[in-house]
Amino acid sequence: MAIIAPSLLSANFLKLQDACEMINTSDAEWLHLDVMDGRFVPNISFGLPIISAVRKATTKICDVHLMIEEPEKFTQAFKDAGADILTVHVEACNHLHRNIQQIKSLGMKAGVAINPHTPLESIQEIIVDADLICVMSVNPGFGGQQFIKSTLTKIERLKQMILAANASTLIEVDGGVTLDNAKAIINAGADVLVAGNTVFNAAVPSDAIKMLKNL
Repeated sequence: MAIIAPSLLSANFLKLQDACEMINTSDAEWLHLDVMDGRFVPNISFGLPIISAVRKATTKICDVHLMIEEPEKFTQAFKDAGADILTVHVEACNHLHRNIQQIKSLGMKAGVAINPHTPLESIQEIIVDADLICVMSVNPGFGGQQFIKSTLTKIERLKQMILAANASTLIEVDGGVTLDNAKAIINAGADVLVAGNTVFNAAVPSDAIKMLKNL
């Protein structure tokens, strides 16, 4: 069964405490937190104060996804805010191996995200160093986008690269995950499903999480 990581970006921001409590009692293992700076992506979401507050309100693993430029300047701050996993974008890192080492040296798991247009070859040399690879299945910056179908092939190829490297790196898929396509995504090789609208727009969000978990 895949790990389910509901994305807080799709929650009602006036009721984040309620969202955290729902996730705490749900089958989700992780809580996905999208940080956007308006520079790397054309949107601004939330930052350190929200993550600090959420950390106090949730018992789940805080999976922090940095869609920001120069993430190395903020690594310690996100550790202090409560991140368990810190994911940076290959496209935003000139010295990706150093970024991964920095994250791990602070006691966090290190993730690397890759945009739809970016070839997998750009991360081949760091697969064994990263704890997870976050495959973007939409263009980053906004929730509610449609899943890019060619991502399934990309996931399959990445799984083969991980196996060939004899690595234990997890594959996380972020963007457009629905109850209709989640099974195909898992079958392609995904270990972690990030789900925003599918969870928070559901009549009963905890039931949507349960359905994703049981696929």
